[in-house]
Amino acid sequence: MPVQTVRTTAEMQQRSEALRMSGKRIALVPTMGFLHEGHLSLMREAKARADVVVVSIFVNPTQFGPKEDLSRYPRDLEGDLSKCESVGVDVVFAPADPKEMYPDGYQTWVEVTDVSKGLCGEKRPGHFRGVATVVAKLFNIVRPYLALFGEKDYQQLQVIKALARDLNFGIEIVGMPTVRDPDGLAMSSRNAYLSPSERERALALSRGLRTAHHLARNGVREVRELVQAVRKELEAAQVREDYVEVVDAETLRSLTTIEPGRPARVLVAGFLGTTRLIDNLAL
Repeated sequence: MPVQTVRTTAEMQQRSEALRMSGKRIALVPTMGFLHEGHLSLMREAKARADVVVVSIFVNPTQFGPKEDLSRYPRDLEGDLSKCESVGVDVVFAPADPKEMYPDGYQTWVEVTDVSKGLCGEKRPGHFRGVATVVAKLFNIVRPYLALFGEKDYQQLQVIKALARDLNFGIEIVGMPTVRDPDGLAMSSRNAYLSPSERERALALSRGLRTAHHLARNGVREVRELVQAVRKELEAAQVREDYVEVVDAETLRSLTTIEPGRPARVLVAGFLGTTRLIDNLAL
């Protein structure tokens, strides 16, 4: 069955209300489009957990800084619709214009304070305010029972979990494992920016994370040693570090040592030319 495309918030709200009134369980997969296998894995899981799968495709301007890549962010709505149809998505909500989400006179913002500090929150001021705001709006427009997000954007996932909990949305937030290419590179829409040589060098991110994971499994507890191992891989591949940190997996507070029984995560961000990539791995 062809995927249904909705272009206005009013129509999406009407459809969502009708679906809920008929007893349908809605799952939402929010995206910015230019879909890849990582997104499709979320959609397949959503299909297994719900009666109706709604995918949003919206390049959200409020989560981009003034010097970031909003204007050149890759877009391919026709290709995205085909991919959504291939995995059985029922509805694609693709606002026709940013004013559908941020009409004239818009003045309301959502901010999650603690877990948005540091990491990408520090390096991209205002980013998570934009993320939290657009996700809160999507939750109110689509009114899903559950929403699925990838663990590649790990800090974002924690921000959204806090958002859903603190504002009593009553929505189950499902985090799904990072999907990688066979050589280990985390799938990302921004990978399309990379030249062949940059893509090869980008493998330093996942290679560094695996090295840190191996060291931790073999008894290394000092965070500085783990961070240095990741940095060594970045430097060897001439990847410009944005950050490398080991944090508590829930609070995202920086750690100095790894403690048994306390889940930790190593996160990395780096630049290849003007392209910024992020990745992370559980320790």
